[in-house]
Amino acid sequence: MAGGRAGSRRRLPMSLAEAGPGTENERLGLVRLSMLRNPLIIKPELGKPMRNCYPLPGFDFTYGMYMHKRDGGVPEAIGHWDSVKVKAKPHKRVMPRDFVTMGRGAVDEGCTTAREFALYYNYMDTRCKDKNILRYGGKVPPDMTFGRPSRPPTPIYDILQHRYRELWMESQRARTVVQHTPVKKKVGEVRENRTTFLRMHPLPVKEESFWHPQRFEKAEPHLRTFPDPESRKKALSASH
Repeated sequence: MAGGRAGSRRRLPMSLAEAGPGTENERLGLVRLSMLRNPLIIKPELGKPMRNCYPLPGFDFTYGMYMHKRDGGVPEAIGHWDSVKVKAKPHKRVMPRDFVTMGRGAVDEGCTTAREFALYYNYMDTRCKDKNILRYGGKVPPDMTFGRPSRPPTPIYDILQHRYRELWMESQRARTVVQHTPVKKKVGEVRENRTTFLRMHPLPVKEESFWHPQRFEKAEPHLRTFPDPESRKKALSASH
């Protein structure tokens, strides 16, 4: 009983008087109060519960929510009817305007100027949807289940029989056999690479084609520097 009472009793942070000579938390040299407030420095005491190292309120402090006493006995029950007050309706939240949807609709309707866009915005006042409400519009399907799905059951029989260890050992044995298997190399065989492939299958030659506007395709030259077409062909053949 003494041990149970000591374990359930609140232990306040240690004081400087308790950290005297011969104790578990004896300090040499300058002793500061902050040393007894740090859970990483303070040492556990033999046969005693750990201290929380935080200053606690007094014994007259009440934890949790304080409820005012309303019990007036039979006179209050007879002379007073505890009726529930009607709560006021919550204020409807005004969502911001959805300019993306309205702008897309204005473009589809053919609006081009700022005035037309402003008139369309005033006529088609579209608001953003509230993401906090149900996506089904208040009507939930009867077969819908809320919450997260339960995880699959734990294969306890496989764990007790060390099934996963056996599977891992089998995979390691097969891997060891493959690693120690000698690889036979064929003599005289050349491994094909990209160079040999391009030698056997050369790429097609790309013909150079200059781009000309369509309006200049049928246009004739305005300046002729050759006396006749034959001399022009001879000059072009000599340049090539």
